[in-house]
Amino acid sequence: MEAKVLRACWKWRNYPPGHGGGGMQADAEVLLNTAGRRLLADMCGVEEDVLARALPSWEEENAKLRAEAGDPVGLWRTGGAVAGPVAFGCRLCTARRTGAAVRVMRYTPRWERVCVRHGRWLLDADADQPLEHLGLRGLPEVVAARQRWTRVARRAVRAGAEPERVFALARAVVARWWEQAYGWERETIWPRHLHLVAGGDAGGDLEWWRIVGRDAVVFPEVVTVADALLDPSMAELVWVDSGAGRPRALPMDGSFCRALGERVGRPWLGPLAATDHGGPLLAWMGSVIRLRRGAGGPPGYDNDPWWLRQEHRAATMAGQLRVLGKERKVPGSGTMWRAAVPAEQRRLITSTIDSAEEQLLQLRGVQTGPTAEVAQRLLRGLGHSAGLIENAWKRTAVAAVNGGVPLEEVARRVDLPVEVLRKMLTADMQEDDR
Repeated sequence: MEAKVLRACWKWRNYPPGHGGGGMQADAEVLLNTAGRRLLADMCGVEEDVLARALPSWEEENAKLRAEAGDPVGLWRTGGAVAGPVAFGCRLCTARRTGAAVRVMRYTPRWERVCVRHGRWLLDADADQPLEHLGLRGLPEVVAARQRWTRVARRAVRAGAEPERVFALARAVVARWWEQAYGWERETIWPRHLHLVAGGDAGGDLEWWRIVGRDAVVFPEVVTVADALLDPSMAELVWVDSGAGRPRALPMDGSFCRALGERVGRPWLGPLAATDHGGPLLAWMGSVIRLRRGAGGPPGYDNDPWWLRQEHRAATMAGQLRVLGKERKVPGSGTMWRAAVPAEQRRLITSTIDSAEEQLLQLRGVQTGPTAEVAQRLLRGLGHSAGLIENAWKRTAVAAVNGGVPLEEVARRVDLPVEVLRKMLTADMQEDDR
């Protein structure tokens, strides 16, 4: 049956989820009421208990459906909101098992995105982009990392940690490195691997490929970091670096970060990781230290090493592509700075802006207070926020130039003449040198 003919058998209470640029999301999922499930089971000749085992969304309840009775009714949802991350399935595996090389979607956690048989990385299905997979030819370390993760997951279970949370934390750590790697002159592994997953050359649209190829390229490092964070000997290094029983500030050349850099094949990474204040790695180290000191307080996120703050979570491919699309349509759009600014600075900027808005209410007479003083505080707050945003995009531009992006391309993205940008960056670098 044609899809549109099949859908006509149910009454729909909403529209399929779509992309901003048009078209239905590939991970669109359907919820059915009791009559709707019964109708589908009759049409396909499969018992409902079998469909319940095969389809994660089969018995999902929804308030809009519970009130429906009699008529078969359907409701559209995004797959991620129903049962977790959705990825494209491997068409070659599908053809091998069914005889038809058609597009399929699977609820698949990120550590199962490698098709070992065909050497493919299966991409998220919720993003507005045309690819279903990336080729892993020439990247045996990605396939090997998939096999290593099985051992790491078992190790997590033995340590009393949930493998999903361990993986999420390690991915957040490595994704943060990925964003910073633009400015790492000694980083040679990731650029080479990114070109390989891009078919040989990512230079034609480097920013797009950095978003689409990130999870595949960094997967070996994610597994390695997860393994390291589960290693008691690595936790002991954190304790020693903290001064053990005699507390001190964590050093730049600490043993833990140095050992972590060596594990991921980058002996020079230690000081860079150690000085990344406000990131998920330092948060994990803080939890380990508090637990050893017995200063974590009652059970909760503060003394849970695997608790990942919302602002530390790795940005999704779909979200990054949406921001990139908006920036290309309207350079310097209002949401772009959030993608370029580290999480801790986003919080500071947002807090300052919120404070300025409250002061503006005072200025309008909603609250009492001397008008001149309120105005001065407002201007100082807005000026401070503007300075933080300006510094953030300057650092982003410098990192892009250092990472090999042509100055002309950076100037186009920030909507400035090349000569003006060159003078600004030169003055900024000279100021840093002083």
